[in-house]
Amino acid sequence: MRYQYYTADVFTDRPFGGNQLAVFPDARGLNTALMQHIAAEFNYSESTFVFPPQDAQHTRRVRIFTPSAEMPFAGHPTVGTAHVLAAIGEIALNSDVTHIVFEEGVGAVKVAIHARAGKPVFCQLSAAQLPEFGPPAPAVDLIAAALSLNASDILSGADFPQAVSCGVPFLFVPLRNIDAVRRARINMDRWEKHIALCWARWIYLFSYEVERAGSQVHARMFAPALGIAEDPATGAACTALAGYLGERDATRDGTLRWRVEQGFEMGRHSILEVEADKAGGGITAIRVGGASVMMAQGCLDVPVD
Repeated sequence: MRYQYYTADVFTDRPFGGNQLAVFPDARGLNTALMQHIAAEFNYSESTFVFPPQDAQHTRRVRIFTPSAEMPFAGHPTVGTAHVLAAIGEIALNSDVTHIVFEEGVGAVKVAIHARAGKPVFCQLSAAQLPEFGPPAPAVDLIAAALSLNASDILSGADFPQAVSCGVPFLFVPLRNIDAVRRARINMDRWEKHIALCWARWIYLFSYEVERAGSQVHARMFAPALGIAEDPATGAACTALAGYLGERDATRDGTLRWRVEQGFEMGRHSILEVEADKAGGGITAIRVGGASVMMAQGCLDVPVD
């Protein structure tokens, strides 16, 4: 059976940047095994498969696959799928901002599609789950060894390695400077020994020293357990990063904002706009958004029994 697909670069406003995504706008007839095979064939960080919603009040049901596993939630596939469906006319854009709801493994995920002249220009997801803080991280020297760094490269004090999840758990590792971020390399032996069995196996390392004016965070993400050596833009991690940073911010009421740059070491510059609402000192909502660029379309012949 022949299936139409589109590809987009997500969290970028120019081609060949951001995070690549394949979207199948009508995946009816595909089972889990076939979707996993297709995601491995594309070998992007993620591919999405779109189905009619189970709840008629929602927009679509979206299943997300890395080359080796299905994900309950991921940011760049959510943002990119919204952009693609709007760009090809599957979602009508009748105003400057169109609000939709995707059914994902984590639950109902709200997305706001911002349009200009009837075309999508910026999509912003709202996290379906507020931050959950996991068990203590491994010792600093073990994390440093897994990243081929020195323990002195990792910050301490109020900023320390911590596991946080908004549906997908990440180990956040704050580094002293951008040079340490650039020097990091996964040591698979040390990662398998000290990180692979932890609650948060995917490492999001960052510095407050940045490359581009207007950014507040420079980041990289490694997820070898998912078949992703390095990810150029990770929206799910940025939802949890808002929890990490928001909890450390003294603001009690208001909206906090950060611009995160990622993928620079891979030559795929990505910009993620992150927001967290706080009330009474607690985080009440998190949003992550960015631009996307349509790149290609085609058909895939899939053997369906």
